[in-house]
Amino acid sequence: MPYYGYYFYDPTYLLVILGAVLCIAASIWVNSAMKKYNGVQNMRGITGAQAAERILLDAGIYDVRVECLRRGAGDHYDPRTRTVRLSYENYHYATVTAVAVAAHECGHARQHQENYAPLSIRSAMVPVVNIAERIGMPLIIIGVIFSFSNVLIQVGIWAFLLAVLFQFVTLPVEFNASSRALSSLEREGLLGTQEMAGAKKVLTAAAMTYVAATVSSVLQVLRLIVLFGGRKRD
Repeated sequence: MPYYGYYFYDPTYLLVILGAVLCIAASIWVNSAMKKYNGVQNMRGITGAQAAERILLDAGIYDVRVECLRRGAGDHYDPRTRTVRLSYENYHYATVTAVAVAAHECGHARQHQENYAPLSIRSAMVPVVNIAERIGMPLIIIGVIFSFSNVLIQVGIWAFLLAVLFQFVTLPVEFNASSRALSSLEREGLLGTQEMAGAKKVLTAAAMTYVAATVSSVLQVLRLIVLFGGRKRD
């Protein structure tokens, strides 16, 4: 009977730990940058909501709403309802962080308006990836516990690989949205020179969280491939 105890007590856990450390470091970086520039009022006294409305109008986008979420909620653009949603702080406060984040989410709205290919691919992948993320590990665990042929395990690994692919598609979407944000802020003159430098730091730190998440996912899949990729243990 195959013995799989090894899979749960092996040095490849170092890959998982490394991925976790990268994600924690990226999170600390972005939280530090956002907190720092949350305390810096922009010279125009413009709130995140006002900045978003200005950028959308400048881009000729008139059918996207700007909504306020609760405190601490995650800022995002919803392509289904064509809505830029900002946390309470970023919606109401006139800080460098608020304007930078609002401009980034408007960058996604501009991508949607222009049918930016990576965004379209990413949106199409979401339903499938959601399922893959839910079934990947359960399939692997079932395959191990019941000593089936490697079919379930391999399907589980492919589910993880799909999630990694999704992460890679997300990277150009996020970096492009930040690039659009900075160009919009500069074109509209919404931030001063020093404030633009701060906005760039905020957006760069935020982008690094996606890079760290991608690397972490790659390391996780690499570990699974090392453990289960076509090998059997007796």
